Amino acid sequence: MEILEAVASRRSIRTFTDRPVARDVLNRVLTAAARTPSGGNLQPWHIYVLTGDRLQELKKRIADRVAVGDGGDEPEFACYPPQLGSPYRERLADMGSRRYGALGIARDDTESRARARAENWNCFGASTALFCYLDRDVPPPQWADAGMYLQTVMLLLRSEGLHSCTQIAWAEYHRTVDRVIAPPVRRMLFCGMSIGFADPAATHPYLPRAPLAETVTFLD
Repeated sequence: MEILEAVASRRSIRTFTDRPVARDVLNRVLTAAARTPSGGNLQPWHIYVLTGDRLQELKKRIADRVAVGDGGDEPEFACYPPQLGSPYRERLADMGSRRYGALGIARDDTESRARARAENWNCFGASTALFCYLDRDVPPPQWADAGMYLQTVMLLLRSEGLHSCTQIAWAEYHRTVDRVIAPPVRRMLFCGMSIGFADPAATHPYLPRAPLAETVTFLD
C-alpha cells in the first residue's frame, strides 16, 4: 500500500470483528515503528500489547466498574485545555454530533451516549489492544515523540490491511489498566489503541479536516 493511500484510508474504527491479529504481523509493525524519530533518540514510549485472556480480564474489570456507575480515576493529565476556544470547540462538537448521529443517538439521549462510549473499554470488539506508557517525569517533547510513534504504528497497520483507533479514554481507568499490566510505578498510561479488522457491515461517519489555508501558512 502506498503511503498516501495508508494516510487517506486511516480512520478511527469503532466497530471491529473479533478476528485475531497474527503475532508475526504485530511484530513486523512494531519493529518497523521503532524507526520513528525522537529527540535525542530517547525513544520514550513503552508499549504493552494485550490479547486473549489478559485483554478479556481488563475488559471485564472496567466493565464491572462502569456497570456500578464508577466514573473513573483521578486524571493524571488534562486531555483538553480548561477553556477550549474556537475553532477547537466547534470541531469537537462537530465530531460528537457526527459520531453519535451515525448511531442514531440524539444529542440529549445521555444514556445511549454513555452506552456507546463504554464500547471504548470493550476495544469496540477488537481482539488486540496496545497501551502506550511514558515515564512520569518526561516533558512535552517526549509526548510529541510518542504521538509520532503511534501515528507510525497506525499507518503500518493500514499497510497490513488492519485498522485501529487510538483512545485516550483508557486513561480514565488508568488504575485498572495498571493492575492488569503491572508497569513500573514510574510509568504513566498515555492512551490505548484498539487494533483489528474493521467490521465490513458497519458504517463510519466522515470526519472532515480543516482546509489547508486554515492550518498552514506559506511564507515566501
